[in-house]
Amino acid sequence: MIIYGTALLAVCHLLGIFIGDLLGQALGVKTNVGGVGIAMLLLIFARLYMQKNHKLPKLTELGVEYWGALYIPVVVAMAAQQDMVAALRGGPVAVLSAIAAVAVCAVVIAVINRSERPADAPVSAPMLHDNPLLTEAE
Repeated sequence: MIIYGTALLAVCHLLGIFIGDLLGQALGVKTNVGGVGIAMLLLIFARLYMQKNHKLPKLTELGVEYWGALYIPVVVAMAAQQDMVAALRGGPVAVLSAIAAVAVCAVVIAVINRSERPADAPVSAPMLHDNPLLTEAE
């Protein structure tokens, strides 16, 4: 069943690359525009749709979650490297705007974290499998 999660990721990736190529052609550039991001959105929407309609078995959901968790950091690292190279070649304005964007994000995250109210009672973490060997301490 986990392989179905991999298959769903592959289908979403291929569709995202195809749509990104079409979007690039529509904008008049000879490159893929946002194909990987579109693929991730397709994966999220497909998973939510399948969960809502009870067509997503638990093992398939675990496969989708695994590849989604692995996929996002790789894509972010690739994009960050490309953006950094382009920024350094673009001159000081591009570098300053990147630094400003990171600073604004840090400030917004700090404001959001400070505005959260602490939970009244701690919520226990959900368990993926019921394991009789893992019971609470007596």
